[in-house]
Amino acid sequence: MASAPASAYIQPPPLTGSARLWGTLALSAATFMNVLDTSIANVSLPAIAGDLGVSPNQGTWVITSFGVANAIAVPLTGWLSQRFGQVRLFTASVMLFVLTSWLCGLAPNMTTLIFLRVLQGLVAGPMIPLSQALLLSSYPKALAGVAMALWSMTTLVAPVMGPLLGGWITDNISWPWIFYINIPVGFGAAFITWSIFRKRESVTKKLPIDSVGLALLVVWVGSLQIMLDKGQELDWFHSGEVIALGIIALVGLIAFVIWELTEEHPVVDLTLFKRRNFWAGALALSVGYGLFFGNVVLLPLWLQQYMGYTATQAGMVLAPVGAFALLLSPIVGKNIAKVDPRRFAAFAFMVFGLVLWMRSNFNTQADFQTIMIPTIIQGVAMAFFFIPLVTITLSGISPDKIPAASGLSNFVRITAGSFGTSIATTVWQDRAAMHHAQISEYVNQGSVATNSALTGLAGAGLTPDQALGTINRLVDQQAYMLAANDVFYVSALIFLLLIPLVFLTKHSKGGAGSADAAAGAH
Repeated sequence: MASAPASAYIQPPPLTGSARLWGTLALSAATFMNVLDTSIANVSLPAIAGDLGVSPNQGTWVITSFGVANAIAVPLTGWLSQRFGQVRLFTASVMLFVLTSWLCGLAPNMTTLIFLRVLQGLVAGPMIPLSQALLLSSYPKALAGVAMALWSMTTLVAPVMGPLLGGWITDNISWPWIFYINIPVGFGAAFITWSIFRKRESVTKKLPIDSVGLALLVVWVGSLQIMLDKGQELDWFHSGEVIALGIIALVGLIAFVIWELTEEHPVVDLTLFKRRNFWAGALALSVGYGLFFGNVVLLPLWLQQYMGYTATQAGMVLAPVGAFALLLSPIVGKNIAKVDPRRFAAFAFMVFGLVLWMRSNFNTQADFQTIMIPTIIQGVAMAFFFIPLVTITLSGISPDKIPAASGLSNFVRITAGSFGTSIATTVWQDRAAMHHAQISEYVNQGSVATNSALTGLAGAGLTPDQALGTINRLVDQQAYMLAANDVFYVSALIFLLLIPLVFLTKHSKGGAGSADAAAGAH
């Protein structure tokens, strides 16, 4: 069947009964494992960085290297699946993911770990788009919205479970186990998927690969990400290395756009950006995801480094976000065809804005409950975020273009997530340095508060040097808290500014249909 000509290929009928149940569980487990790996390292960064002898800021490469490699691999899914078949490619992707996860756990130093995370991201690329494609083929068209709601629940819960699971493993076992846990899940998902779907293999055909386009994509995205990650360390544009990376990224992007618009079989179909719903929807989805992901990385870093939280406690603060997301996602999935998705998306951005505004009012006395309340509310925003924006982005696109459109929108979204992480941590460091300098001006011999604090610390048995060190740590704590508040506040404003962008799109009733439009990352 796999090698039959396209005209003779007949789409297999939807699965029924236990086959559909097990198929859904296997595909969801593989997706869960993949998405989990984007966030499981978040709360483990201080432990990984300490163990491998680098700073926590350098440790963020563990997250961004995976994200960028994953983003680069996603647009190749269409070409690879036509060349090798969807089921074969998905199963191979899962098995290679298991292998690279095992190797990540064995990494002896940060350089090796980052290299292996890049490999892990590359082999993970086809998993999410193909899990959606196979899931949609398992359900009748009438249940496509329900299928996508089930699928989106795994993608919503995994980034939240990641910090909780990662924190518990880091505190109670050791950080390599955040990678080892993928091994049994991956083997199980691959075995069940192959057992159920191998007789439903898609048609294959030989297609030329746009190797020049792919090379240019790797060059400009890689250069831009390295520039963002190294910028803080090298003092940005005062460094020749950062300037060189910026020029390479810019020239690479221009060359990439020109080449892709003139290539017969482009790796990325840029003509899709001519559609208003596509560019506006993809932009809103990507900027929103970048803001969300940047803040998801920043919060546990701040809690662990400056608020005295363990990795498990930091994970627990992020965990409740899944509660409302789980409850509300099926409702959004069922009603997406009846309600204007622009209203759902605007509501999501308003709630995200509220959550980040609440976080911007935190202080160093904030207790566990105060920090957790915005996280619980954030679950509401997440439920109304993905499905409506994916529906808007893919509305009105013909079914034969849906795979290319999904691949491109996911590439932009995943890349934005990596950039969001780098930008959030960089701005946080810069603002902290500024706040530290400002607060330090008030710590002097003429200050009553300073002399009172020094006297109190001396009375507690501290030497003058120890007392000054203690005061410096308090200044640090205040500076990083104020810097985190700045990032949260600006993020809240940007979320509100995204609302008009959503209403730039046109509401097309029916559009690509909830079946095709829901096919998120296909």
